[in-house]
Amino acid sequence: MNFDDLRQRAAVVRAVPLEAVLLFHGAVRDQHDRHKWHTERGPLSVSGPKFMNWRRGQGGGGAIDLVMHLAGVDFRTAVAWLQQHLAASPPTSSESVTHAPGRGFTATEKHGGLCLPVPNDRLLGRVRQYLARRRGLAVSLIEPLVQSDKLYADSQGNAVFLLVAGKAQRPVGAELRGTGPRAWRGMAPGTRKDLGYFWIGQRGSREIVLCESAIDAMSCFQIHPQRICVSTSGVRADPPWLDGLLARSYDIFCGFDADGPGDAAAARMLVLHPAVRRLRPPAQDWNDVLTSSR
Repeated sequence: MNFDDLRQRAAVVRAVPLEAVLLFHGAVRDQHDRHKWHTERGPLSVSGPKFMNWRRGQGGGGAIDLVMHLAGVDFRTAVAWLQQHLAASPPTSSESVTHAPGRGFTATEKHGGLCLPVPNDRLLGRVRQYLARRRGLAVSLIEPLVQSDKLYADSQGNAVFLLVAGKAQRPVGAELRGTGPRAWRGMAPGTRKDLGYFWIGQRGSREIVLCESAIDAMSCFQIHPQRICVSTSGVRADPPWLDGLLARSYDIFCGFDADGPGDAAAARMLVLHPAVRRLRPPAQDWNDVLTSSR
């Protein structure tokens, strides 16, 4: 990437909304001050494209500065990360509703509550095709998730991966992944990544691999079917539910991406949780590993 190319790419990704970056990095908006976000580097004040970490005396403007601050990476790495994960803007849709237990949905939307996209079974074939043909995922992995309602299509043809919590597998959010020609990923409004996660694997397994996304978790499980693979829904060094898994004597592996933010978050996780071990994918991420073997 030469200087002119870097400058052009930076001009595109600099306008990514700060909220999208914060959500992807596991930040949580303050319940009483919508301009305040709680991050692993301390609370941030956000005003439009500007942010400030008063505790550290550091701030900046735009998505590139924010990624550099949150992940501790340089300018070039931040630009590449934004281009890979958040360069395209999400499609808009008025079809979001509060999720009720099971497959049912209600038409009542609660302010600040979880709002999941309405399922559209007519576009499920598009999601299946995207995951199987473009992502190299086995039908034998996709179909059980569809049948259990942990994976479905929304009205935009996005793949929706449910985050669940507890033995009842109560929905607490969803990862959204675009299946069209433009790469896009996001989260359902009101998602609580601190309460639960997307997972795939065999019940009874004692080994868990933490991955950055649902697609990476599925890819990792296809490569390591003896393990449970969990998505942290972004680069998160200290998800609140991790202590609970460690307390239950699971062997935990950090399978974050083999890039600057992934390595930095993995290093922080191993400091915070010494029992966790690093499982670095041999390519940039687990889906790259899977598709490169085809």
